[in-house]
Amino acid sequence: MDDIKTYMQQVGHEARAASRIMAQTGTAAKNCALEKIAAAILSSTAQLITANAKDTAAARVNGLDAASIDRLTLTEKTVLSMAEGLLQIAALPDLIGEISNLKYRPSGIQVGKMCVPLGVIGIIYESRPNVTADAAGLCLKSGNAAILRGGSEAIHSNQAIAACVQQGLREAGLPETVVQVINTTDRAAVGELITMHEYVDVIVPRGGKSLIARISKDARVPVIKHLDGICHVYIDDEADLEKAIRIADNAKTQRYGVCNAMETLLVATSVAAQVLPQLCKTYLGKGVELRGDEAACKLVAQMAIATEEDWRTEYLAPILSVRVVAGLDDAIAHINTYGSQHTDSIVTENYTKAMRFLREVDSSSVMVNTSTRFADGFEYGLGAEIGISTDKIHARGPVGLEGLTSQKFIVLGSGQIRS
Repeated sequence: MDDIKTYMQQVGHEARAASRIMAQTGTAAKNCALEKIAAAILSSTAQLITANAKDTAAARVNGLDAASIDRLTLTEKTVLSMAEGLLQIAALPDLIGEISNLKYRPSGIQVGKMCVPLGVIGIIYESRPNVTADAAGLCLKSGNAAILRGGSEAIHSNQAIAACVQQGLREAGLPETVVQVINTTDRAAVGELITMHEYVDVIVPRGGKSLIARISKDARVPVIKHLDGICHVYIDDEADLEKAIRIADNAKTQRYGVCNAMETLLVATSVAAQVLPQLCKTYLGKGVELRGDEAACKLVAQMAIATEEDWRTEYLAPILSVRVVAGLDDAIAHINTYGSQHTDSIVTENYTKAMRFLREVDSSSVMVNTSTRFADGFEYGLGAEIGISTDKIHARGPVGLEGLTSQKFIVLGSGQIRS
């Protein structure tokens, strides 16, 4: 335990020193590092896949489920995607040093805001080794130092990617300590990381609910997080039903184990008989288990009765809750009662209702006439994302470059003194 504490203190000390260098680093140097890291990843494709094979083999021996192994697995395609993601981040505008809202005050001074890095970002994540490259790239471009702690199941993959990251940093003339990947699987390292407030400015957990709940409970450092992705699609009585069926199908079945997949479908009473039998036939054909309220069960015989807990559950599986509601007011009330403030969508051709939904649904992403599956940093044009935040302070929604920055007031004068 003492060895872990000493190791993490050293990592923190080096990250803080690196963050000060990054705060002074210009756009060209950051982009050069991103390009060098991408090149190192591409040239190391075979080594990355070999290292990943050790992790996937161990995962099978340890009985990890198929979905977890799928998230863990690296292929030539996913390695290429990692490299392309870094190049996309390099192509994004550099926000650091940008001045906004500069205005003259009656005293003659000018007051504005400047975009600055957060400092040192600790990221704790499970399964997906590609997060190592994404997180490194976003933290680097936003002028931060990063401490990355991946899941024990991906230790070989993460260390192999870390070697590519450090090679790229070295070749670009930046300290290798700008991005440090924790080299131990000991969980005590996480406990140290989330309490090192003297070195770490913010923690971003990416993983299951139990991981995020634990970090949120024990951290002494601010946390950017979301616990659940209980996402809804509401089919309004003025929806284009063909459009609604297509959207509701995609929102649930395009991928099941992701936080922006729909978990509860709400349908207005006046269109339920038209839309539910047809839509549920599609779901059943894809092996989706259906759980509905009494009104929904009357329309679809194969549907089981939902419990109160179903409305509060993120399934991350081919299971869907279905509720028939009186209209927009009931839909909004249901979402604000049972939702997790992640992503919710309305299907309607009524502009006024759409605008009410956007204003009154209290979620980090609110949508009209599209699938909840678009709640993603890449789809939003952020290049990549570090995670999703359902918090209301600082970052909210997909967290890209802007979410990894802060602002400070700047004041420009010409000799003014306060009387």
